[in-house]
Amino acid sequence: MSRALLEVIALHAADAERAEAGGADRLELVGTMDSDGLSPEPETVERTCAATNLPVRVMLRLREGFGTDGGEVVRLRGLASAYARAGAEGLVLGFLNAHTEIDRGVITEITDHAGLPWTLHRAVDSCIQPDRAWQVIPHLGCDQVLTAGSARGVEEGLDDLITRAKASSAAARLIMAGGGLHADHVPWLLRAGVRAFHVGSSVRPTGSYKAYVDTELVTMWRTLIDNTLARLEAPRTDA
Repeated sequence: MSRALLEVIALHAADAERAEAGGADRLELVGTMDSDGLSPEPETVERTCAATNLPVRVMLRLREGFGTDGGEVVRLRGLASAYARAGAEGLVLGFLNAHTEIDRGVITEITDHAGLPWTLHRAVDSCIQPDRAWQVIPHLGCDQVLTAGSARGVEEGLDDLITRAKASSAAARLIMAGGGLHADHVPWLLRAGVRAFHVGSSVRPTGSYKAYVDTELVTMWRTLIDNTLARLEAPRTDA
């Protein structure tokens, strides 16, 4: 059976240890969940990477929204290099221009300099013309796209995610569904061909980022995804 990827948001080394124990495949490390996730200090990256065997992708974002400017890009490039030295496996980033289109120039400047694998995060959900954005994405060099299908979350974007995944196997391979993901979304997404899932508040007691990641809740997601995929891939027997 193939295995779907389960990525868990971590804020520190303790989250990383609990996520790994619960069966996560990868971590997205953020410094704070303010503004839906901002960059951590390099020291946090180093401590987190030392605490886990899981690959750690680090959020590269310094302000609310998805815009940036030339001075900030220099700082972002410096942070990316520091994260690489601290042991990060990859980065998580995404920037839009003034027309709410993917800012290919800024993204390429950062990712070419960093030389690490990277995830395009939910900036894509804020593009006014998502179909146009998805025409650009294959040329960016990312290996995953964290998306809810809508800026309002998976509950609103589920149909769009399913439609996009069914229409293009290439898109399905890139999509990592996240942003208010619920357990009842998983079977629909798996049937559409999505094989990567991203969770944060749903693996914490009461859904609060003030609480550490809960190992048992991560295991529940791991089991749900694995068991659902196993049923979908099981050979059919005719009666």
